[in-house]
Amino acid sequence: MRIQDIIEGKKAWRAHMARVKALPKEYQIVYREIQKYLYKVGPVELTEGTGLLSGIVDFFEEGVASGKRVLDVTGIDVAAFCDDLIKDSKTYADIYQASVAEEVSKAMDKTMNKTRK
Repeated sequence: MRIQDIIEGKKAWRAHMARVKALPKEYQIVYREIQKYLYKVGPVELTEGTGLLSGIVDFFEEGVASGKRVLDVTGIDVAAFCDDLIKDSKTYADIYQASVAEEVSKAMDKTMNKTRK
């Protein structure tokens, strides 16, 4: 990664966070909880810029513009809202599960080949 890419990424992140800070307090609170949840659940696309998170801010800004409270926008179950957002996204858990399955398969094949000899 070039230094210029890092600088541009930081600028984009700062601009993104400025948008978050411009939201009403209740929206900021829910945004931060969503952000924490998504970082723990680990959709791979979170490491590729602010796309998903920016989409959430866009959605929240629309909610603010239409005078809605944040839980009217997300629903009461914010975790379910997050899960719905990433239901078709690949997560780090998916990658890890695939690697475990592959390693077990290799180990079993190796063991079975040894016992046949």
